[in-house]
Amino acid sequence: MHPIPTLMTARLTLRAPRVEDFEPFAAFLASDRAEMERGRQDRDGAWLHFSSAVSGWVLRGYGAFSVTDRRTGGYLGEAGVFREHNYPEPELGWMVVPEAEGKGIAFEAARAVRDWAYDALGLTTLVSYIAPENARSVRLAERLGAARDDAAPRPWADRLAYRHPGPEALA
Repeated sequence: MHPIPTLMTARLTLRAPRVEDFEPFAAFLASDRAEMERGRQDRDGAWLHFSSAVSGWVLRGYGAFSVTDRRTGGYLGEAGVFREHNYPEPELGWMVVPEAEGKGIAFEAARAVRDWAYDALGLTTLVSYIAPENARSVRLAERLGAARDDAAPRPWADRLAYRHPGPEALA
């Protein structure tokens, strides 16, 4: 198994997921907000999604980080590099619990993961697959410097692909 690093930002700790992170994760996937992801999930579906994100570390050497408040340790969401069986290329993904929305948490976490993926993994590009109606994630991708890439292959025809700037563009 590949060791899961811990990333630190000014306000956040991005660390290996823990079983206690499942409860707030499952609550998010049971909420209306999950409609912007892959749709609402019952606990069984949430567990499969959670476990799949964690298994990326074993199968690919990257996966989900749990995003926590650096000061309190409270769970705020997840961010990571994902590549499920039907993903044509690695995806930079994120989600935050409702109480963390609108505070720049997803931006801070996604930027830390993107920079880590380019530096530690040597990746040269990342995409984000976003539902067109998910205006918040579209704005976040654009804030990270990503641009819509209609030529990019996607795992689902109803998603947009946003291509993030490569490491050379960020230097």
